Amino acid sequence: MSASNKATKAPLSARAEKPGKAVKAEKVEKSAADRIKAVSGPIIDIGIREQDRAKIAAGLSSLLADTYTLYLKTHNFHWNVVGPMFNTLHLMFETQYNELALAVDLVAERIRALGHPAPGSFGEFAKLTAIPETKGVPKAEEMVALLVAGHETVARTARKLFPAVDAANDEPTADLLTQRMQEHEKTAWMLRSLLA
Repeated sequence: MSASNKATKAPLSARAEKPGKAVKAEKVEKSAADRIKAVSGPIIDIGIREQDRAKIAAGLSSLLADTYTLYLKTHNFHWNVVGPMFNTLHLMFETQYNELALAVDLVAERIRALGHPAPGSFGEFAKLTAIPETKGVPKAEEMVALLVAGHETVARTARKLFPAVDAANDEPTADLLTQRMQEHEKTAWMLRSLLA
């Protein structure tokens, strides 16, 4: 091993003690800290405190779980609906599950923008959702009633998150929640009208 190689293999503290090497040692330590930050992720400074971002992300994770569960239920009903209203419900459910598929992406991306991982497995969704799984294949009218309940549940989940979002002045999340509530309340009304 050459003398120059031995110098680079010496501990950082030994190198830093040599005259004229203190500045270089600080740069090495700083670049190590930068590498650690790169592994854990860069610091997020968007004007929302970390604890507020964590609370909002947790609420959005429940909203994501509800939305995905409702997507799956709606898709299941689209495949399995039968009876005199087949064509109407089959097409209506398709429109609804397509909208929900887009919504899960928007919610998950907002969680990521807040610096937190989005849940993405059936196991995680099952723990977080307030929408129960439907066993078997219900009759068409029961499918509609179950979807009304599902959309109302998602609207309530979104509404519960507003106090934390307002307190943090998180306008992008507030905008997302407003859009989601409008969509779920409108869809619940349209489905409910079929049961009148």
